[in-house]
Amino acid sequence: MKTFLEIRNINKSFHPDKEVEVQALRDINLEIAAGDFAVLSGPSGSGKTTLLNIIGCLDNCTSGEVSLVGQRLTGLPEKKLSLIRRNQIGFVFQAYNLIPVLTAQENIEYIMRLQGRSPQECGERCLEVARKLGIETLLSKLPNQLSGGQQQRVAVARAVAATPKLILADEPTANLDSKTAADLMDMMERLNRDEGVTIIFSSHDPQVIDKARHSIVLKDGAVISDETLH
Repeated sequence: MKTFLEIRNINKSFHPDKEVEVQALRDINLEIAAGDFAVLSGPSGSGKTTLLNIIGCLDNCTSGEVSLVGQRLTGLPEKKLSLIRRNQIGFVFQAYNLIPVLTAQENIEYIMRLQGRSPQECGERCLEVARKLGIETLLSKLPNQLSGGQQQRVAVARAVAATPKLILADEPTANLDSKTAADLMDMMERLNRDEGVTIIFSSHDPQVIDKARHSIVLKDGAVISDETLH
C-alpha cells in the first residue's frame, strides 16, 4: 500500500527552564498508508499530543522530518504550512474548539469558507456531512446549546467537510460518556471508509483503541509497538 505520511527520525525537546531539557519525542519513525485508521496510544506524557501537533504542522520538531504525500513539511515557511493545514489537514480537538458565536452550520462551513468555496457549495457539503453524523437537526444551534457529544460531532463534521487528506483527532472521546464515545468512533470509521480520508487519533481508552486498524504505542516519547491489527 502506498505510503501517505512518512515520519523519519523525529526528535522533540523542550526547555521549561535553562537548566533542564525534556525529551518529548525520541527517534520516531513511522509510515502511515493512505486511507489508514490509526491510533496513537500510551500513558499520559508519552508524547501522543506532541507527535500529532508535529504531524499537523502546529509545532516544529527539534530534528527529523515529516513528509505528506511525498511533500516534505519540515522546514517549510509558515505561510505554506498554513495553506497545508487549511487545505489538507483536519483537526478534532479534545476541547472541541468550536467558535461560540457561530451556529453549528457556520462552524462546519468555516474552513470551507476560508478555502474560497461558494455559499451554495458550503451549504450542500455541510448538510451532506451533517446527515452522516446525525446532526442535521442541530445546525441552527449555538455550541452552548449542544451537549458535549453533539459539540464533538460538529467538530468532526467541520474537520471532514473541508475534504482534507488527513484528519488528526487528539483524544476525541475523552470528554464523552462510553455510549457517545462508541457512537462517535463508529461514525469516524464510516467517514474513513466512505470519504477515504486518512485518520490518526490518540486515545488511552481500550474500547476506542480496539476500533483502529493500525496501532502505534508510545512510551516515554518512543515508539514501543507499531502493528497493523486488521
